[in-house]
Amino acid sequence: MVGFKNRYMVMEIFLHPNKDLMLEDPINVTRSNVSKAINDSILVNFGECGLASSFGSFMVKYVNPITKLCIIRASREDYQKVWCAIAMVTSIGNCPVLLNLIDLSGSIKACRKAALSCEEAKFEQYKLVRGGNVKDELNRQMQSFLEKIKVLEH
Repeated sequence: MVGFKNRYMVMEIFLHPNKDLMLEDPINVTRSNVSKAINDSILVNFGECGLASSFGSFMVKYVNPITKLCIIRASREDYQKVWCAIAMVTSIGNCPVLLNLIDLSGSIKACRKAALSCEEAKFEQYKLVRGGNVKDELNRQMQSFLEKIKVLEH
């Protein structure tokens, strides 16, 4: 018996560039918000049949609201459709966003490796933007997100 083949996409979410970076984010990036935005985009661009075919494997596996990084799983047959729908997402909630593909892989192991390296780099960038004033609570939250990536499974 052949295992179910998936593709894993590491995506980053960019908020509208005219937003002030020093203010609190206008949206709370969660799995459900990201999943709803992508599902809505699949529905609009590929119809109900496209949405139904992608439901089998589509899942937002991980979201980090600090660095705005997420991992998305899709079936090997439908990943291009999901990727196209992701490219057409214009907003999450009421906030305009842009989603960018960082890595596409066929295994969760390779995806974890890419996501960990990206998360560490993005958090260093986040600390620089904040002027080095990062609270201990935020560091603990970031460490917990890094641990969540390390234990991701199918």
